Amino acid sequence: MAFYNRIGSLMKQSISQNTVSNGQVTGPSMFNAIRCMSSKLFVGGLSYQTDDYSLKEAFSGFGEVVEARVITDRESGRSRGFGFVNYTSEDSASDAMKAMDGQELNGRSIRVSLATERAPRTDGFNRGGYNRGEARNDQY
Repeated sequence: MAFYNRIGSLMKQSISQNTVSNGQVTGPSMFNAIRCMSSKLFVGGLSYQTDDYSLKEAFSGFGEVVEARVITDRESGRSRGFGFVNYTSEDSASDAMKAMDGQELNGRSIRVSLATERAPRTDGFNRGGYNRGEARNDQY
């Protein structure tokens, strides 16, 4: 479902940015909007000393980096050891993935792959509340 929502929002953005002048459509094409979905990389095995800036610097040699983000723990603020790098083009992301996978960054060997859409949680935490102690049929 999240995948379809993502496609829909990309289509809306693309269509709203297009303008018609003299019968021709200008602006980003629908094809480019869909292509940008695979220009996001997952980077795992990061050192705890790696921050957003050093991650961006390490990956900027392969193309224009839109965003580089190291994921941190909400409570402690410490790195969780992975992050994401977004490129403007799929080709740049592919080149970076091939070149950087298995390389060393800040003393750690990193893993680089295409980022995938996160699956919806099924453990009950997105239902808007805690288990209030109601008895379920399978408990007795």
